Amino acid sequence: LSLIDGFAQIQPTGYSSDPDLRKAIVRPQGLMAQLNKVPGVTAAAPRGTTYAIFSDGPRSYGAAVFGVDPARETKVSMLGATIVAGRYLKTGDGAAVVIGTGLARNLRLTVGGKLTMLGSARDGTVAADVLTIVGIFSTGASEIDRQIVEMPLSRFQADFAMGQSVNLIAVSGRRLGDIEASLPSLRAVAERHGLVVRDWTDLEPGLNDVILLDMSFSTLMYVSLIVIVVFIILNTLLMSVLERTREFGMLMAIGMRPKRIGRMIWLELTYLAAIGAMLGSAAGCGITAWTAIHGIAFPGAEALFSQWHMPSILFPELNLVSALAGPCVIALAIAIAGFVPYARVRRLEPVSAMRAT
Repeated sequence: LSLIDGFAQIQPTGYSSDPDLRKAIVRPQGLMAQLNKVPGVTAAAPRGTTYAIFSDGPRSYGAAVFGVDPARETKVSMLGATIVAGRYLKTGDGAAVVIGTGLARNLRLTVGGKLTMLGSARDGTVAADVLTIVGIFSTGASEIDRQIVEMPLSRFQADFAMGQSVNLIAVSGRRLGDIEASLPSLRAVAERHGLVVRDWTDLEPGLNDVILLDMSFSTLMYVSLIVIVVFIILNTLLMSVLERTREFGMLMAIGMRPKRIGRMIWLELTYLAAIGAMLGSAAGCGITAWTAIHGIAFPGAEALFSQWHMPSILFPELNLVSALAGPCVIALAIAIAGFVPYARVRRLEPVSAMRAT
């Protein structure tokens, strides 16, 4: 999300289904000032977007062209960090452009080369310009490296007859959760200007579907594992009670009440479950903390992860819910299941229990 889209976007109504240059935000400075005051928002970057033909002599390719404010864009997008040749756009650039490695390879151009842009302006006239490549980026995602071009917003507005208008405003924060919490405030600001807010689930629906599928599968596996572990432990506990039947018979013979014996058994099970949960949680937190620093590598999966603009090394995040949910559920299930041997012990008779083999 931080590579291109941002955590949310402010757009004209209907722009997502029909991205037309004529659907624009006029003089967005006041709107951006209001957005920057929303709690959780750290940056707001205006963009102009359209499609154009880029050529170098006989070779021509279509690509999406973004007009960006370099100073603001770097606070929303990480595209500038993927530059592998030359530099990213900077304030004051004129006929400058950054392109991906795929498009540079197709056009057989390098840093310093010139390409011709041909498109349709907002007023219906032809938008044409000759731009100099100042940087080449490589994101690892082939569709981005082939189809994304960025140029200064001022040059974009001049070429495409946009005036002081932009097509959208990308919004970012320190964390995705901060922007999600700020969505009601963002929507209120957008509605006052006749605009709409699109959060990350709208911007990347495919990624959202994959996350939901992964969460559903992981939850199913997690619940299944907990059920299996609980039944294994319960079976072990029942076997332990059966093997100690003669011991319980002797305790009842010397005057100990079955109720107290059952309570003793239940407390043993509860203490063992609590100790096991604490040790397991400590070990799991230690392993997760280590992988959060060093990451978990998935060799050979670079192409798969690049489809979602993600690195092939993942860094898990440790939180109380993920660390304690499973152990606490298992400990609670064992405490409840402990009433089964408790009830069995209460039904024992001293003589028959002492004769048990």
